[in-house]
Amino acid sequence: MANYEVKNVADSKETREMPRAKLQSVDVRGAKVAHFVLKPGWKWSTDIKPMVKTEWCEAPHLQYQISGRMHVKLRDGTEFDVGPGDVSSIPAGHDAWVVGDEPVIGIEMTATGVNRELSK
Repeated sequence: MANYEVKNVADSKETREMPRAKLQSVDVRGAKVAHFVLKPGWKWSTDIKPMVKTEWCEAPHLQYQISGRMHVKLRDGTEFDVGPGDVSSIPAGHDAWVVGDEPVIGIEMTATGVNRELSK
């Protein structure tokens, strides 16, 4: 007998909505996967930092970006951009923000840390 699991993020019971962001996540075979939309003007240090009360985002991210542009600044001062088609591994200790007028849409493969951070 086949051992599989299929879930649709549109049916997610774990949806987090904020004025400039939406995150829908599902648990598939013990792994959290999320679809996220970050609207123009979204910035971690403005939109999330006041809720989690840490200086930097302490959740690491492994994500695939579908659309939009995001700029990331690491605690050590390193900065880089992420755009459509990019797969990125962003370590704990960063800030990030949407660049331009297009929403950033992507898939987060390690959403456990994100859900934990937003639950504080």
